[in-house]
Amino acid sequence: MEIRQLEYFTAVADTGGFGRAATSLHIVQAAVSQQIRRLERELGVRLFDRSTRHVRLTDAGRRLLPEARAVLAAVERTRRLAADLAAGDSGLLRLGIGRAYDAGTYRVVAAATSAGSGPRVETHRTTLDERLSGVREGTLDAAVVRVQDSAPGLEFTPLWTDPLYVAAPTDVIPPTRDSVRLTDLSALPLRMAPRQNNPAFHDLILDACRRGGFDPVPGPAFTTLLETLHDIAGGEPSWTVFYPLDKPPAVPGVTLHRLSDVTTDVNLVTRPGPATPAIRHLLAAVRETTG
Repeated sequence: MEIRQLEYFTAVADTGGFGRAATSLHIVQAAVSQQIRRLERELGVRLFDRSTRHVRLTDAGRRLLPEARAVLAAVERTRRLAADLAAGDSGLLRLGIGRAYDAGTYRVVAAATSAGSGPRVETHRTTLDERLSGVREGTLDAAVVRVQDSAPGLEFTPLWTDPLYVAAPTDVIPPTRDSVRLTDLSALPLRMAPRQNNPAFHDLILDACRRGGFDPVPGPAFTTLLETLHDIAGGEPSWTVFYPLDKPPAVPGVTLHRLSDVTTDVNLVTRPGPATPAIRHLLAAVRETTG
């Protein structure tokens, strides 16, 4: 039994005729007829009832058709796997992520590996610069980054959009407020980490403030989220802005509100060129997780 005989068998069954099957396969009709006869002799059963007008599956043909399709599907999977291996796809995806725990990214990784049919995802927690250089140099297959949407020699694919939150003293932003804009906080000092820690995020916030008509008053530096929230609660009135990687902590005296006028984009960074099967599998997990 040959693979092409099963391909011709399913083509005749799908098209309902030897001539139409030959056309779909881009071969002559005599070749289809010959291979079907050989297959019938080898199997010892008649697969089709033939007449001058119709070609119909016999009972044996109907029972054997699902098995033939299963064999052809297995052959195709084997071919795809061989092509992936020949292209250097080892079934391992080395993914660069941020140092802080990121619930959204880990949900995607869990979805990508839950079925057991995709690549093994190996996460590497690094700085932004290390993620970009790792993808560029090939030590990472891909990386998840926030805010930044371009870099020389790299390709950025949008994944999802995250909200931004502000934290300010409760007497400045009461918990009953439905929404908050940056301009609501223009009179207070802004706590931000030094620009070199995250240039893209730093510039996003300052540009948004300027579009709102003000330059924020510089405040003490942002350290960790929890420390900064405690400083806001116990010190001089100030505020900060952040994207929540997990559920933000509750600190008495501080109100957290979602910003209504600024969001941040999350992107997947890869090298230019066609996406590998592992990357395509990860992107499918993103669609499944984020909708």
